[in-house]
Parts: sequence; structure tokens; C-alpha cells
Amino acid sequence: MGVQGIEEEAGGSQHRATIGRVLSDISALELMLEKGMFETGIRRIGAEQELALVDDACQPAPVGPEILDDLNEPKATTEIGRYNLELNLSPMELTGNVLGDVHRELDDLMKRTGQVASKHKARAILIGMLPTISQEHLSMDYITPRPRYYALNERICQAKGGQFNIQIKGIDELKFTHDNIMVEAINTSFQLHFQVNPEDFALSYNCAQLITAPTLAAAANSAVLFGKRLWHETRIAIFEQVVDTSGAEIPSQRDVLKRVRFGEKWVESSVLELYRDDVTRFRSLFGTDQEEDSIAMVERGEVPKLYGLQTHNSTVYRWNRPCYGITNGKPHLRIENRVLPAGPSLSDEVANAALWFGLMVQLPKVYPDMAERMPFENTRANFVASARYGLNFKMHWMDDSTISVRDLLLEELIPLARAGLKSCAINPDDIERYLGIIEARVASGKNGAKWMLDSVAKIHDFGTRAERLGALTAATIARQASDTPVHEWALAELNECGDWQCHYERVGQYMQTDLFTVQADELIDLAASIMGWEKVRHIPVEDEKHNLVGLLSYRAILKLVADPQMRSKGAVSVADIMEHNPITATPEMPTLKAIELMKSHGTSCLPVVEDGKLVGIVTEHDYMRIAGQLLEEQLRSKQVQEE
Repeated sequence: MGVQGIEEEAGGSQHRATIGRVLSDISALELMLEKGMFETGIRRIGAEQELALVDDACQPAPVGPEILDDLNEPKATTEIGRYNLELNLSPMELTGNVLGDVHRELDDLMKRTGQVASKHKARAILIGMLPTISQEHLSMDYITPRPRYYALNERICQAKGGQFNIQIKGIDELKFTHDNIMVEAINTSFQLHFQVNPEDFALSYNCAQLITAPTLAAAANSAVLFGKRLWHETRIAIFEQVVDTSGAEIPSQRDVLKRVRFGEKWVESSVLELYRDDVTRFRSLFGTDQEEDSIAMVERGEVPKLYGLQTHNSTVYRWNRPCYGITNGKPHLRIENRVLPAGPSLSDEVANAALWFGLMVQLPKVYPDMAERMPFENTRANFVASARYGLNFKMHWMDDSTISVRDLLLEELIPLARAGLKSCAINPDDIERYLGIIEARVASGKNGAKWMLDSVAKIHDFGTRAERLGALTAATIARQASDTPVHEWALAELNECGDWQCHYERVGQYMQTDLFTVQADELIDLAASIMGWEKVRHIPVEDEKHNLVGLLSYRAILKLVADPQMRSKGAVSVADIMEHNPITATPEMPTLKAIELMKSHGTSCLPVVEDGKLVGIVTEHDYMRIAGQLLEEQLRSKQVQEE
């Protein structure tokens, strides 16, 4: 996610100059279309591969800029997070061995990136959302130090009032508040480009919208974030909530569009409809430091860069985005698919691309009247459902029909994609190889999200959360190395998480987060009952805003029972006997410091707080449990060695 060639724009005359350039570029684009200046008769494709970087403990490794410097590869570039990179593939014509060529180029770039990463004690991983990423990794310390990223953060934060409120509900529910644009760094994707003739743009773009849901359902692999099981493709919800510049003061009665969006209607005739709509709806975030008289250039028969329009377009995040480009001095139009996640394997990614490219070729031939046969609202509803449920939902389809997304893919869309690729003279072996992966994945119902959720279910009751998330990450890296499609992957095992020490370094890695709490004015009998029912010896006391105000211990209740004078007062509240200023820890506190705190203060429990809010608890029992597990592992290992 980035904006190239930007300049600061504070409003006033600068903003007016910026929008003047954008309007001139739209007029120049319209003139180019009238003059027939665009390249036609060729189908080029392209791709952008985003990836994450992790260290030996499977934690985000903030060494992207250093790897980029050493890699010295023009096709590689930065992303907003220091633990992400992007690799840009060469444009290729959609014919012959192109699918195999894409696979080979991806493999070469990933291997060379991995080799350089290893020198920085890091590994590359393809995954829509890194399981081990935490809110700690979303601080500005991890932003890639480039002016465009700081500028983007400033603009988005200003529009949002400085606060990012994220709320997503799946199997679990995630709610958190953040204060910068780094939440976007959670997402990594595999973006596809498809060149189209200008006269075919409207139908091709509508086709891209129509197939977004089934292709995303097949490819979904981003189901776990911060240890929560959320949407099958949680990236969609994250991105739409992060880059929303509508502001918090909008009246509830108004309909306000988000800067990240699927769309509101079918395109009727031209790419101009999308550009005009985006300029109408969204204020420019940036100006551009590039100057050109685009209208005069077109009138002279020259090809402009359209810097103003392209800069504006780069900060409006349609899931299927129109793109303008120039190849060998000839302008062209492309559709960029921004929906698909990175991973789980290169084979899976190329298979996803084969499905999308094949459908982009064939579907306009089969459904040239799609806009008349299907309400756009149904297409948008399909998109949201695919992100939520992956392969487990019924799609709206033509003529008010509904069908299981798996049946639609197997019975109609995969055969259509096969026909589309054949019409482009794609290598038949490649067609069968990659679409065969899609068929097997859909038939089994095992996309990346399903593998992840099933793995979580298998190891859910074992180890700590940090160990489980580390196991998911390590297992993904290991299986990617063989380039086996995800539907053939064995589920993750807890012992894949690596050295146990790295999962107990900080309190936040193993603290209990499923908490039993009371408020200060509660009857002490309730607290005592909770302790008995749930077999806990400490209960944090919080207010209605979840601020920690005290700690109640089983020992305090025993003292109450033994104190006749106190019992004679009648009803006793929690506030009467709780510890009012308990010693606390933070999620980032090193484990050794937490243990030292407990020893020095003679306490057997540490509530864990963040900005005053109660987020967890760690007790002596947790350390005894961890020590017991490690002792058992060591003794069993010794026994095996002796045998």
C-alpha cells in the first residue's frame, strides 16, 4: 500500500491545484478514448506478490528495507510495514506457457528473497494475515521509513479523528482500538492485473465484479487474527474499516461511501464512469510533484502519464480497481483484482490466477447481459458472504436463482475458466494442473481458511495462545516449502512452533484472557461463589469501562470469614476487602520481570493492563503449569534418548 511521487497537500490553493490536474487528466483520458489512442487486441496480465517476514520465533521481523537494499531487485519494493515486501511480476501475454512462467518467476523471486532474508535472520511467508502479528507490531516503530507512508498515515488519521475502531465477529469476536494506519500492515495479498480493450471495459469490469465472490471463496485463507477465529477472509473487514475516511461525525441518516469499497452499481459504458465517480465522492489525499499539460499532449498526439488522476486513483481502494498504464509508448487499460490473499502456496496462487483469468476471458461471452439478469446488490451481497463464510454459503446467481458456491464453481465456473484459457491457447497441461488444484480444493471444501480453522480446533486445548499461533505460522512456512496445494496439507501440530522459550518471553504470550471479574459494589458472596464455581483464587475488580480498580483474593475472603467484627456488619461489598492498588503487569512486560515483581511484592497474581484497561491475568499457577509441562517434556526426551 503506497503512493508514489506525492507532495504534501494542506488544502486551499494547493488542493485546488491538485483537483485541477485531476480534472484535466479526466478530460485528457476522455479525449484519448475518442481518438482511439489505446492499445487493443492483446491480453496482458501481471501480478503483485505481497509477503510477510518472520524471525526464527515466527514473530514479525522488521527488516524489509534492509532486505530490499541487499536484494537489489527492481521488481521488489517496500510495503507500509517493515515486516512486509512486495514483488512485482513482469507483464506477460495471456497465451502459451504463461501460467508456468508466472509460477517460475514467482518461485525465483521468492527463493532469492528468502536467501537474502536468511542473512538478516528472517524468513518469507505467503499468508493473507500473519497469525503471530499482535497489536504491539502495529506501532509506528514498525512503519517503513518512507515519506509517502508517513503522509498516508497523517491523512487517514486526520480523516478518522485519530482513532481506528475495529470490530469483526466470526466464531469469536474481535474489538480493538488503534491510533495509526499500521493496522493495514496486517494484510498481504496477491493482486492480479488484466488488460482489456477500452470498448470492452464496462463488460469486463462487470465480469470482474460478478466473479469476485466465488474466486475469493475458493482462495480464502485469512481466518485467524490476534488468536481470534473471525471471517474466512478477515482481510476484507480489516481493510475496509482501516481506510475509511468518512469520519465519525457523519449523521446516521446519511449514506456515506467508504474509500475501500466494492461498488454500488454496474458500469454502463466506460472506465470514465469509475474515475468520475471516485473524484466526485472522495477528496484528494495528496498532490503530485509531477507536472504535465495532459490535454495539450493528447492534442499533439503524445501520451500523457496522467499523474494527477493516477495519484488520486492510488488512494481510492476499489476491490476491483481501474488502472491506466503505458507499455512501449502505448497507453492501455487494466483491471486490478485486489481481493485475493497471499498464499497458502505458490501453486495455490497460480491456480487462483488461472481461475480468475479464465473467467475474465470467458464469462463476458456467456453472460453479456449479466447487468440485466442480476441486481448489483446481489453481487455485492455475494462478496460479503464469501469473505465471511468462504466456501460455505449460497450465492445469488442469474435470474433470481441461488446456488451453493461450491456447486457453482464445480458445475459451471471452473469449466468456463477452462474454456477461456483454451481460447487463449494456454498450454493444456498447465490448464489441467492449475484448474485441477481449484477443482480438488473446492470439492474437498478445504481452502486455506478451512485448513487454518481445522488446525486451530485440533490444537485449541493445548499449549498457550502464543504456541498455537506460532505453530500455525511454522506449519504454513514448512508446507509452503514443498509447494503442495493447501487441500493436501496435514493439519498443524503444536510441536511445530519451535523453541518453547520464544513463546514465554513476554507476559502477553501466555496470560489468561478469558477472565472472571466483578465490580467494586458487588456483594462479596457473589465473588466467593464465582471462585468456588470456576476454581479460581483471584478475581480482578473493574469498573463499567473495564478499568482495573482492584484485586480480590481467596485469602482476603478467608480473612473475612475469620473476622467476627467484619461479618457482624451485615452485607459486605467487594470494595470492603479488595486490594485497591494491586501490582500489575503489561502484555509487553518480560516474563523474568513479572516473576521478580511477584516475588518482591509477595503476590501470587498479576493483573495485566494496557492503558489502564484490564486485558489479562497471570498467576503462580500459570508458572507452575508451564514449568510442569517443560519438566515433563525434558524427562520424556531424556527417556527416549536412553531407550
